[in-house]
Amino acid sequence: MLIRLVLSLCFIFLVGKVNASITLDSISVENLNGKKTIVHKVEAKETYYSIGRKYNVTPQSIIQFNSNRTLQIGTILRVPTDRSYSAPQAQATYEKPEATAPSKLAVIDYKVGPREYLVAIARKFNTTVEDIKALNNLTSNNLAIGQIIKVPYGNTSAVVPPQAPPLDIPKAEPRNSSTQIDSSMNAGDRLKLPPARYGLREVDERGVAIWISDENLDGTKMLALHQTAPIGTIIKITNPMTGKSTFTKVVGKFSQNESTKDAIIVITKAAADLIGAIDKRFQATIVYGVPNE
Repeated sequence: MLIRLVLSLCFIFLVGKVNASITLDSISVENLNGKKTIVHKVEAKETYYSIGRKYNVTPQSIIQFNSNRTLQIGTILRVPTDRSYSAPQAQATYEKPEATAPSKLAVIDYKVGPREYLVAIARKFNTTVEDIKALNNLTSNNLAIGQIIKVPYGNTSAVVPPQAPPLDIPKAEPRNSSTQIDSSMNAGDRLKLPPARYGLREVDERGVAIWISDENLDGTKMLALHQTAPIGTIIKITNPMTGKSTFTKVVGKFSQNESTKDAIIVITKAAADLIGAIDKRFQATIVYGVPNE
């Protein structure tokens, strides 16, 4: 009975000594699969053997756990033990950031318009030519007007994908109408285009032009009277003496009299001023389009 008591006291003394050593010499204690792992900072003249004796751990287990690391003053070692780990009352916790949902690539169907190329389409939708070609199995950069291709449209969230932009579908161009003209272009740009684009035939006339002040014509607007051009026709008129040109809109025909004799067009004073006409009768060149017959 006395022997058991002595052994118990010795065991308690040894455990207390080890715990005191851990408290005094170790930096911290970690939990490794439920076992206590001591974090130790190497001091002067310490070896694996002296550290093993300090924590009652075999030197071989420390060497193996730390990959036989060279010991220097200040080196941090981890000392494995068989003792159970008891968490302290205040323990710092690490929250793993939530993984974000994988992004998805939005794909839209796009109709190729006139004079559109892969480079321009890729720039419009913030993607690359290579991505568009790969998505559509294209072997070249050639596209046809009206061709439907799939276009990747940036990176979007898996939860709330952005709305795809509306398809850029070119409007059908009129073929047999002289009055339906692309209103998004000014008159100068329209006359630079081939008249056949609008189903028109170009007419080029040279002769006498007259400007008049008439109560039936607003002299501040760019208006014209012509014998054959339909009402609403846009006529480009050029003064060869000054090289200046302007555009007028036909609002009707002019009556034949002494003042309009041999004239090809009658314009307002505002139009005459823009092309530098000094006399009421002057030489001019006019260009306009008429419907194909």
